[in-house]
Amino acid sequence: MGKQELDNLVKIGLMKSEPPSLSEYDGMLGGARKNLTDAQKGLDPDSQFTLLYGAAHRLALAALRREGYRSDNRTSVFQALVHTVGTDKADIQIFLKAHNERNLSEYEGHTDIDARLLANLIECTTRLEVSVGKLEPPEDDE
Repeated sequence: MGKQELDNLVKIGLMKSEPPSLSEYDGMLGGARKNLTDAQKGLDPDSQFTLLYGAAHRLALAALRREGYRSDNRTSVFQALVHTVGTDKADIQIFLKAHNERNLSEYEGHTDIDARLLANLIECTTRLEVSVGKLEPPEDDE
């Protein structure tokens, strides 16, 4: 998809090149699917948001790892979705907004989750799960 763009991110230090791992990919995908399912079980909004954000990040990281890259920067992981699975830029903006809200919650104790953001995050994460689910898994790493 966007190998040249991802290689450019390696050159400027936002990504690292690292061989993909099937077991890591499967673990991320399985964990994300569980989080996505659990998030839709009528939990309080804060718990629901935490699970959805975690699912979105795992899915985005699985797509990136499948391509042979890794980043410790969560923003970069979400932004790379345009290159790994062709995610719409509007969905990426939702993931970035959720990332900012996650940081406010984690580092400043902000727990007032916006209902509209939560609804958008459910929709975007569900679309992302479908997109990542259509990818061919990386070759076995053993």
